[in-house]
Amino acid sequence: MSVYLVIDMTIHDLKAFSAYIRGVPAFIEKHSGKYIVQGAEPTVMEGDWQPERLIIIEFPARAQAKAFLEDPEFQDLVAIRHKSTTTNVVLVDGC
Repeated sequence: MSVYLVIDMTIHDLKAFSAYIRGVPAFIEKHSGKYIVQGAEPTVMEGDWQPERLIIIEFPARAQAKAFLEDPEFQDLVAIRHKSTTTNVVLVDGC
């Protein structure tokens, strides 16, 4: 069953974040993931949630999504993301 990483992101330092933008696709591909939504500016239709940027990445299984997030070679880019954005990440199972 597919799983999805849903990422709500506010970018504070685009110049610093650009290294992450360039580097992350290789790690997504390495773990058999693919973008479903990439950096979209969502339109809130109901409720109080006000995401600035939304990213959804599909993985074939939870193990691959977790391996992506925990990949030791990816951690330098994660540090860049943490310094240059405010990010909320959730993992959800597909139907």
